[in-house]
Amino acid sequence: MNGFTGFVLRRAVGAAVTLLAISVIVYVVFYATPGNVAQITCGPRCSPEQVHQVARQLNLDDPLFVRYGHFLQGLVAGQDYSTGTSVQHCSAPCLGLSYQSDQQVMQLIWAKLPVSLSLVAGAMVLWLILGVGTGMLSAWRRGRFSERVLTGVTLAGTATPVFVIGLILMIVVCGELRLLPFPQYVALTDDPEQWAWNLLLPWLSLALIEAAAFARLTRASMLETLAEDHIRTFRAYGVGERSIVGRHALRGAFAPVIALNANNVGSAVGGAVLTETLFGLPGIGQELVHAVNVVDLPVVVGMVLVIGFFVVLANAVADVLYAVVDRRVVLT
Repeated sequence: MNGFTGFVLRRAVGAAVTLLAISVIVYVVFYATPGNVAQITCGPRCSPEQVHQVARQLNLDDPLFVRYGHFLQGLVAGQDYSTGTSVQHCSAPCLGLSYQSDQQVMQLIWAKLPVSLSLVAGAMVLWLILGVGTGMLSAWRRGRFSERVLTGVTLAGTATPVFVIGLILMIVVCGELRLLPFPQYVALTDDPEQWAWNLLLPWLSLALIEAAAFARLTRASMLETLAEDHIRTFRAYGVGERSIVGRHALRGAFAPVIALNANNVGSAVGGAVLTETLFGLPGIGQELVHAVNVVDLPVVVGMVLVIGFFVVLANAVADVLYAVVDRRVVLT
């Protein structure tokens, strides 16, 4: 237990260091790029005096390392910001104020995050069930006609863009069959049933694409595991094929699935832009695209850091799950 606790603590420290490195890289990349941020923020019709006033208000005249120090201070202890007419306190963790609306970036993120998390959580359950189940069945039925059909379906799913699947589902399910309403996000706390019904099509659209990758990975991993010596020993002792596939081979092949799922969950929080746009879901992805279009750097940096946080968190959890699922993993 002590070894496992130390392993978890080391992974937590490593995740914190990784996040700090990401914050440095992201901040430098966005704030050291060519272009006059004050001019873009103020607008093309601003006079030089107005541009200088905006730059002073946004502390853009300070050196980059000084501004990054203020940024870290806001994350840890909060910070006071001048909005021109008043002083606004931004509580920790503070990611700054939006150039466009003077709203705290964390408030924007908290408003959008439940939508993206709802989309990713439901889609994750579906892509694991569909992908792992299809991969298991394909490995079990290797060389048969059903296995060839499943392989063809997964290849088609990998090659089909998410917006194509989403459009087909909306036209057929919502338009022709009228089985579901056109998606319109409803908060889970307001109406859980409507929340699920309105997210069902976005979940399916995103899950069908990701499930194809999980099916192919599960099939390849299980075929490799089924060829190992201990599986042949189980067969020699008369253990049933279903038990071998479901209990022994799947557990041995699950480590790559955990890794892929960690990457997908982390990146999908902010990367499901097409899905959110297609179904009109006001999530992190849509807000990030809008912030990039209007060059709202604090929002862009904040959103990227939040997405990076979920990627690092998902991979740290995956490392811990490796040790739980596969006892051969060395806790280093």
